[in-house]
Parts: sequence; C-alpha cells; structure tokens
Amino acid sequence: MKKTSLLPLLGLIAILFYQCGPDTDPFLISDGAIGPLTKDLMIRQVDSVFEGDSLVLSAPLGNTLGTQGEVEIYEKGGIKLLLVSPEDPNDPYSMISYVQVFDPRYRTEKGLTISSTFKDIKDNYEIKSIENAINSVVIFLQDSDVYLTIDKQELPEDIRYNYTARIEATQIPDDATFKYFMIGWDHSAE
Repeated sequence: MKKTSLLPLLGLIAILFYQCGPDTDPFLISDGAIGPLTKDLMIRQVDSVFEGDSLVLSAPLGNTLGTQGEVEIYEKGGIKLLLVSPEDPNDPYSMISYVQVFDPRYRTEKGLTISSTFKDIKDNYEIKSIENAINSVVIFLQDSDVYLTIDKQELPEDIRYNYTARIEATQIPDDATFKYFMIGWDHSAE
C-alpha cells in the first residue's frame, strides 16, 4: 500500500522539476528576447527586469511615475550593457522598440556578438538586405530581429563615398567590425 501512495508524490516531484527547467541565459539574444528582456515588456518594467543593475534615464521627465524614455543599463561594476528605447519616449506604458547592445557577452544563438566580424554574418546568416547610409551600411538579417551597422571606413574606397551605390555583401571585407549591434522589435506589424 505504501508503494502505490508514493507514486503520485514522485510524479508530482518530477513534474515540478520539469517545469522549473534550466535558468534563462541572461546574455542570449533569441527571437523576441535579449536575456530576460522580451519584446512584450513596457519601458516602465525595465527597472524590475534589471533590478540588480544600474539604470540611467537618458532624458528623465519631471513629475512622472515609472521609467520612461531611453534607458541605459549598466552592470553594478560600471560596464555598459544595453541602451533600451521605447516606441514613445513620453509614455511609460510604451513597448520597447529598439535595443542597442554594448557588451560582447550578449550573443545570438549562432554566436554573433558586438565583437564579431562580417565573416561571422556570412558564415551563419542569410542577409535580408544591405542599406547604404551616409557614413555606414546597415545589414538586416533574414528571420532575425538583429541588424548591424558597419562604418563605411571599413569599406573599399571606391564605394565609401558613393551614397547611391547598391552595396553587395561581396564588397564588404570579412574582417569588417560592427559599429552598432541593434535589435529592433516592430509592434505595429503584430
């Protein structure tokens, strides 16, 4: 009789262990998330997600409750981690729309970081498009929220100053580094 009464208890314990699962990697960039930060969060919730870190409001507004506007996130040791931007900087209930990554510990599931090079993109991702801007090129990845900016100083001189040229992936050197590592979440498409 005692053996059968233990079976439900053991089953319950197994279910609890399964539901707990492993902790989320705080530096993993995945679809719709950057560690504990998800695309469904409002800007006012950032302070509770990063409660162990230091937050700096870029343009704090007086007489307001809650976090709003751009938020810089620093580790307690002073290392700058992220810059989080809402859709509407005046609305604490606004969803997060852009995140700029500064810390090389943040990485995609395929290992892409702010310290990676263009070769890492070519080897692991399909490029959706390359946009020619005045001082940089912006690379959008297929099926990813990540986009990267490379300074035109990294490009061959013949295309560096041509703002209307269509830039191809073959024209970007493998060792080109990233100026900006960004994640964009478009909430209007949902």
